[in-house]
Amino acid sequence: MGFLDISNVTKAYGNVEVLHHVDISVQEGEFLVLVGPSGCGKSTLLNMIAGLEGISSGDISIKGKVVNGVHPSKRNIAMVFQSYALYPNMTVAQNITFGLEMHGIPKAERDKALAEVAKLLQIDHLLSRKPGQLSGGQRQRVAMGRALVRNPDVFLFDEPLSNLDAKLRVDMRTEIKKLHHKLKTTIVYVTHDQIEAMTLSTRIAVMYKGYVQQLGTPKEIYDTPANLFVATFMGSPAMNILPARVVTENGAPHAEITDADGQKRHLRFSGNGIASWANRDILLGIRPEAITDPEGADRKSGNVQQIRNRVTVTEPAGSDTFVTMTLSGKDAISRMRADSNVVPGETFDFAINMDKAVAFDPESENRIVV
Repeated sequence: MGFLDISNVTKAYGNVEVLHHVDISVQEGEFLVLVGPSGCGKSTLLNMIAGLEGISSGDISIKGKVVNGVHPSKRNIAMVFQSYALYPNMTVAQNITFGLEMHGIPKAERDKALAEVAKLLQIDHLLSRKPGQLSGGQRQRVAMGRALVRNPDVFLFDEPLSNLDAKLRVDMRTEIKKLHHKLKTTIVYVTHDQIEAMTLSTRIAVMYKGYVQQLGTPKEIYDTPANLFVATFMGSPAMNILPARVVTENGAPHAEITDADGQKRHLRFSGNGIASWANRDILLGIRPEAITDPEGADRKSGNVQQIRNRVTVTEPAGSDTFVTMTLSGKDAISRMRADSNVVPGETFDFAINMDKAVAFDPESENRIVV
């Protein structure tokens, strides 16, 4: 049993079920991120944990106590919203301590809690200001301060950084992660941004169409995606997905693909788990960073294979250069060093790390163990 348990939970509006049998157990001090595209059910699930939405079936428990019918104010949770939800006529200090005041906490305790949180979030100098006088990042810190001051069992974040500009989003991401390391709080965090999910979480629940597609650590989600949706949703640029056929060569299974000229090329799999798929079609998944120039290939890998192929497009991106070529009739993106000498229209030796390759069933779209 976890600190927060979501057991076989469903949510329906009339005859339409929007969340299907969700099972997630969150340990104390864990940072769980619910990630997925708009409409996948992640915010609905967060609102059910908060008590803002009812549960159609199943149970949600906090510290071993089922809270299905418990009012939000009695759940000892704190929520940080996308819109900040600050009172415009109150000062920062009043916004932060308002909840404590409503719960009858003595002023001396409120002042002490305010001072600690303001110092932690570095907003001591803003306490007398009103929200209209603050930047977006400052408002978000105040919203976090209002949650922190209550010392809840669980923190719930609903896309808290989506209103900020790109640089400020990165800065606030770092602040939230530092805060979690320092306080060891239990956090459930909703976002549609897979970079946020990867960088913040201890575990990720990838959601799509009301189902949890995969629950695991960032490394598990990234390296061994459960299905095609997880593979293509997590990662930027997305994983290359190439139509391929499993063939046997020298007793070992290989992926047969075609190059830009339609010539067949064989790439040996690192394991034999896919041998039973011989002479059958698959979808081959390779991350862009697993395709590079020979000098930049992973020296620790025991299965780096080269393909000479024509370059379609190069995209310098500062520390990296993204290079596009055609494999099996699809655009395939490789991630190379900034100083790689790659020219569009010319041929180049690409090094493919097959230790990092994954395969999917074209019909079920589930991952095949290779």
